[in-house]
Amino acid sequence: MTIDLAFAKQFESEVKDAYQRQGSKLRQTVRSKSDVKGASTVFPKVGRGTAAAKARNGVVPVMNLQYSNAECFLQDYYAGEWVDRLDEIKTNMEERQVVANAGAYALGRKTDELIIAALDTATAEAVGTAPGTTDADGLTKEKVLLAFETLGAADVPDDGQRYAVVGWKQWSQLLQIQEFADSRYIGDADLPWKGAQAKSWLGAMWMPHSGLTKSGALRFCYFFHKTAVGHASAQDVVTDVSWHGDHAAHFILNMMSQGAVLIDGAGVVRMRAAE
Repeated sequence: MTIDLAFAKQFESEVKDAYQRQGSKLRQTVRSKSDVKGASTVFPKVGRGTAAAKARNGVVPVMNLQYSNAECFLQDYYAGEWVDRLDEIKTNMEERQVVANAGAYALGRKTDELIIAALDTATAEAVGTAPGTTDADGLTKEKVLLAFETLGAADVPDDGQRYAVVGWKQWSQLLQIQEFADSRYIGDADLPWKGAQAKSWLGAMWMPHSGLTKSGALRFCYFFHKTAVGHASAQDVVTDVSWHGDHAAHFILNMMSQGAVLIDGAGVVRMRAAE
């Protein structure tokens, strides 16, 4: 019983650590709410206020803010695996970590799927008739600048909380743009060749992702603000390890309850890229 308890605690610790390290790439790029109680939660959205002059000793004008809510529904997700008792005898620490990582990464991919599905509901797009901006083109500098202009025209704050997520094919195309990859334009510190595949450009953090939606020959890439999408969690990744004598094995169950929703469509611009 002591060995089983230690086995369970170690697996739970390893899964939680793996999820936090590499499970989800997009959770930190959106508004995130934890410890939600109930089957859904709401993210408030406040409209733009208008300033006005006041006459001497007059009544202070009100801004007439428009309030609305985006409701986020949570779903339960599970990822389980059997570990045979005799296999445990032959399993070293590295191989056990592989099993723990597999469960954490599966749930991490599901977290990103939820966020990507929310991004897919946005309607603003960087596409036009000008050269380099049609569906026949990949991810071009023209499309990126058009998305950049669209966010600016919508008064989306340029406050260091903008993100852009693209497919790996589009990341390769960005590397061919001098302003994205040449140290003469961005300085040596922001070169995309160093460390993790993410870099700062045009006031946003750019990163590649393998899970973006592909519709036909088009990959959907996004330029967005952190506050435009909400992610909610009623239960972060938790692991349950139980012994099943009829299987002579431990069953390792990883589970979570999460959801995502588009809060403000004006803060998300889709860049469709031929692939």
